[in-house]
Amino acid sequence: MAYDPGAIDAALAAAVGDEPALIAELRGAFIESVQRGVEGLEAAQDHDGWQAAAFRLKGLAASFGAVRLMALAIEASDAPACDQEVLRRIKRAVERL
Repeated sequence: MAYDPGAIDAALAAAVGDEPALIAELRGAFIESVQRGVEGLEAAQDHDGWQAAAFRLKGLAASFGAVRLMALAIEASDAPACDQEVLRRIKRAVERL
């Protein structure tokens, strides 16, 4: 699956128009929310907590057109709780945002 770094900015521009400062602010809020989503995965203590965090991350990624992150969140929701390999790949995808 290809990574499209412009998808998030395109989604934001479609929502708010040509407002670079607002786009930057919303992008920052998105990144903070994604980081909290990753923290939720890290804090999960059982399958239900892990899956709930993965679904929240999936929804957030889908809302902003972060296709690669969304796919990884779906993979996490199907993975065993606290799957470190999936978590590592999600963190790598977040670094690329």
